[in-house]
Amino acid sequence: MTVRIVTDSACDLRGDEVAELGIEVVPLTIRFGDEEFVDREELSVEEFYRRLDASDVLPETAAPSPGRFEQAFRRQLDAGADQIVCIDLSAALSATMQSARTAAENLDADIRVVDSRSITAGLGTIVIEAARRAADGADADTVVAAVEDMSARTRVFGTLDTLENLKKGGRIGGAQALLGSMLSIKPLLDLSSGEVVEAGRQRTRRKALAWLRDKLASEGRVEHLAVMHGEAPDLDVFLEMLAPLVDLDTIRVEKIGAVIGTHGGPRVMGLAYQVPA
Repeated sequence: MTVRIVTDSACDLRGDEVAELGIEVVPLTIRFGDEEFVDREELSVEEFYRRLDASDVLPETAAPSPGRFEQAFRRQLDAGADQIVCIDLSAALSATMQSARTAAENLDADIRVVDSRSITAGLGTIVIEAARRAADGADADTVVAAVEDMSARTRVFGTLDTLENLKKGGRIGGAQALLGSMLSIKPLLDLSSGEVVEAGRQRTRRKALAWLRDKLASEGRVEHLAVMHGEAPDLDVFLEMLAPLVDLDTIRVEKIGAVIGTHGGPRVMGLAYQVPA
């Protein structure tokens, strides 16, 4: 039984990680005004942030079409997949999973579409672990059960330099109360449920990073720790803050791509990990 893993570009996995584990990534699209780009195919992460800094127009994201997912599923089936598990970013934040479900319904094949209830490195970690299980011979039922278990244990926290992108993009959700004091705070967000929820607020960037560090410390032992950032210039500072808690060589460091960076804005910094079962 050969199981293949499909996901979307909100997973923020690097090309080498995708290639090593045989994961297929279906890209979302990013629009700057009249210009539209296929995420990571026509617009790199670095170019996205350059455009974001230079543009007066807030970029927009769009879910992949069902046809794009159908093409991905057909490629995997033609390559010998008996079953496909498609793991997508939180359905509460995007129509991406619905596109995947529509595509799966159009094919006479065993395709499971699963809501990760996560984003960026949280989603990426779940996808990596699912692909490893598939590579070890697990069937789709086993992989889906593992994904659902990991999803329930995944925690994602972040701090933004600005709420402007999140506000304009309509993704503010439970963080609405932050808007009245945008100018004087560094907001902290909890995305562990797959939705945007206020987790706290600090007066300075340094204090916001310290909050993230202390949150991690309060968890005790965690699994699959990842640091994600939107071209944050103080990444090394943050890693040094984490050094007393964890072996830095065991941390995955991922850049937040255009899908999440559009709403989070530049210099976003965050943590993703799983609490033990």
